[in-house]
Amino acid sequence: MDALSTASTVHVSNGHKHAKVEHPLDPLTPDEINAVTLTVRRYTAEHTDIRAVNFNNCALLPPSKRAVLAVLGIPVSSGGKPETPPKIIRKAESDFFDVLNGVAYYAILVLEDEEWKVESLQRLPEGTQPQITVEELIHCEIVVRNDPKVQALAKQVGVEPHQIFADGWAIGWDDRFPKGQRLQQALLFARFSQHDNLYAHPLDFVPVIDSLAGKVIHIDFPPLWRRKSEGSVELSMSTTQPQPLSDDSFPVVNRARIPPPLTPHDFLSDLMEQADPTYKERDDLKPLHVVQPEGVSFKMKGHVLEWQKWKMHIAYSHREGIVLSTITYNDNGEIRPIFYRLSIAEMAVPYGAPEYPHPRKFAFDSGEYGMGSMANELSLGCDCLGKIHYLPGAYATHSGVAHVIKNVICIHEEDAGVLWKHSDFRPGGRSRTVRSRRLVVSMVCTVANYEYIWNYYFYQDGNIEIEIRLTGILQVYVAGSDEPTPYGIIVAPGINAHYHQHIFSVRVDPMLDGLQNSVIESEIVGLDAPTGSSENFAGNGFVVKDRVLKSQVEDGARDFHWANERRWRIANLNKTHYASGKPVSYTIMMKGAALPLLAKPDSWVARRASFAHKQLWVVRDDEGPKGSRLFPSGKYVPQTREEPKDSVGKWVKEGNGSIENEDIVLFLTLGATHIPRPEDWPVMPVEHVSVLFKPSSFFTNNPGMDVPGTKDSQSRPAFGVDNVNGQHTNGTNGTACCAN
Repeated sequence: MDALSTASTVHVSNGHKHAKVEHPLDPLTPDEINAVTLTVRRYTAEHTDIRAVNFNNCALLPPSKRAVLAVLGIPVSSGGKPETPPKIIRKAESDFFDVLNGVAYYAILVLEDEEWKVESLQRLPEGTQPQITVEELIHCEIVVRNDPKVQALAKQVGVEPHQIFADGWAIGWDDRFPKGQRLQQALLFARFSQHDNLYAHPLDFVPVIDSLAGKVIHIDFPPLWRRKSEGSVELSMSTTQPQPLSDDSFPVVNRARIPPPLTPHDFLSDLMEQADPTYKERDDLKPLHVVQPEGVSFKMKGHVLEWQKWKMHIAYSHREGIVLSTITYNDNGEIRPIFYRLSIAEMAVPYGAPEYPHPRKFAFDSGEYGMGSMANELSLGCDCLGKIHYLPGAYATHSGVAHVIKNVICIHEEDAGVLWKHSDFRPGGRSRTVRSRRLVVSMVCTVANYEYIWNYYFYQDGNIEIEIRLTGILQVYVAGSDEPTPYGIIVAPGINAHYHQHIFSVRVDPMLDGLQNSVIESEIVGLDAPTGSSENFAGNGFVVKDRVLKSQVEDGARDFHWANERRWRIANLNKTHYASGKPVSYTIMMKGAALPLLAKPDSWVARRASFAHKQLWVVRDDEGPKGSRLFPSGKYVPQTREEPKDSVGKWVKEGNGSIENEDIVLFLTLGATHIPRPEDWPVMPVEHVSVLFKPSSFFTNNPGMDVPGTKDSQSRPAFGVDNVNGQHTNGTNGTACCAN
C-alpha cells in the first residue's frame, strides 16, 4: 500500500466508529471512513445482488450553510442575529463499483445513535464514471507491462519488459469505445535504471486498457510530421482523425518505429553526477533560516485556525485538496463573515497537438483523479520553512480502508515584504515602515509528471490570495530524427514537449456580511468628451462605470475585457461604507492570470470543460440533498462526452431568476498557456498563477494600521562594519527607524 502515494500509512481502526467532531465541516476521520465503507459492504451484501465492491471515494456530505452558520453563531444577513442552531446530522457520501458487473453506485449514509446507516443507494447511469483511483493508476502500469503485445512492441525499439513504465491517464474522449467501459490510456516511457528519469525516454505508442477487466484492448500509434521540399510540414497520414479500431493500427500511420532517446536527463544529484562527472552542486549558497524564537502567531483547535483577526476552518478534500470554510475577520470586535467556502474546484490541461491520439490528452486533474488523493506528505525544512503546523488527510482505498497522508497540509507564517511605509521628506520629518506577515496554507500534489502547489495566503490588510505554482516534468513524446514539431518544442534531442494550457477553476462561495451577495462589474473608460472640450480640456479624464450583474442567464457568464480594465467586485448591496458610499465589497484581481481557451468552441475539451469558455461565472447556489453546486465540470468527470447537466455552463444556460442580492457562487477561470522551453527541462522551474481578493469599501480604512512597526534585532550588515568610522563597508548606516 505504500505505493499509493508519498503518504505512508493505511489506517487500522481503533474500534471507534465515530470520533468527537468539533466543527460541523470537519472531514471524516480515518475511523469514520472505515466505519462508513464497512456499513456499505454490509448493506450491499444484505440488501442487493452486489457481491464484490471497490470504493472510489468516501467523504463528508456537509450540512447546509444556514445550519453551519447557526451552530457557529454567524449571522446570515447584515446586521442580523445568528439563527437558532439546529441539530447537525453527520452524513457521508461514497462512490463505489460493483466489481463483477462493472456498475457504479452512489451512497449517502447518515450517523444515527453512533451508528452509520445507509440512507440512500443510487445506481449511476451507464457511462457515468467516478474518479480514477490511485490504485487504478498503479494497476494500469502493471497491466501494460505484462501485456505480450506491448512487450513485443517495446522490444522492437530496444526496451525490455521490466523497463516499461506507464502513466495512466483518463481516456479523455474516444467514442470508438462503449460508454460503459472504464478506460485508461497509458503514456509509455522506458526506465533504464532504478531511479532514472523515465520521462527522458518516451515510447512511440499508446495502449488503451479496460481498468475493470485489467487488460489492454487497443494500441494507438501517433503519426509522424515530415518537412516538404518547399519548407512546409505534412503528416505521415492523410488525417488527424482517429482510425477505426483494428488489431494492427500501425500500418495506417505510414512511418517507421521510433526508438526512445537513450541519453539520461536526471534530476537526482547522485544520478546527475554519475551521468556527468563534471557536474557539481553550487557551494557558495550560505544558509538562510526562518526563526521564530517566541513561536508562531496563530492558534489551532482541531481544524479551526485563528491568526491576526482571521478565523477559518481548514479541511482536506480527496478531490479539491484544500478546502477553506467559514472565513471571518474580527473588525475591531465585530466578527465579519467574508467567504463561506474557498477552493480550487477543477482544472483542465488541454494539449495542442491535433494528430491522434494526442487530442485525448486533456486531463481534468481534480475531477478525474483528485488532487487530495495525489497530495504529497510534506517534509519539515524542505517543502515548508520555519515553525510548521501540519494537518493530516485521509481517503478511502479500494478495500474501503482509510489511507492517511500524515503531513498533507502545511500551515506557517512568512515575511511578505513591506505592508506599508511613508517618510516625511521635510527636514526633521518622521517615517514609519511596517512589514507584512502572511499566513500560508499549502499543499503539494503530484499528478504523474506534474507537480502543483496550492498556496492560500492571508494578509494583515484584509487581502486573500490564492497562488498556484506549477513545476515538475513536462509531458513529452518521442520525436523522430529531424522531425519538425509544429505543435511543440524539442527540449532535448528526440524529446518533444507539446504546447498546452493549464486552466483552473477557483470556486468562491461568498458571504460578505451575510449570504445575500451580488457581483458588480466595473469598466474603466476614458471620457467621451474630446481634448479641448469644456468637460475634458486636458484630455486626461477617465471614469469607472459600474453595473450590478442581475440575471443568471444573461449576466452569469462574463469575459474579461483587457482594453477596459474590466474587473469584478463581490458586494453586499445592503451595507455601504460610511465615507465612500459604496457597497462593502471584495475586488477580484485576476488580470495577470486571465486567459482564453485556445481550443475551438465546439472542440472535445470545450464541450467537456464549459468553465474554460469564460473568466467569470456567477450562479445562484442550490443546496439539495447532495450538497451545493460544487464542481464546474460536473461531479463525475472521467469519460464525459458532452457538457454534463450539473456543470456551470448548464447552470447558467438553463437557470432562471436573479443573481442580485442572492446566495451566489462564483467560478473564476485562470491559468497559463505553456509554450515549453529547453530551460523547462528536465524539471520545470515554478510558474506562478494567482488571484487576489482585495477589500474595497469593506473596512473603515487601512485595516493594517494597527500592525506594529518592527526593527528586526537579528538583521545585520552583509559585510560587517568599518571600526574606524562606524560605517558599513558597503554603505552608510541608515538613520530612519522602522517605527520612528
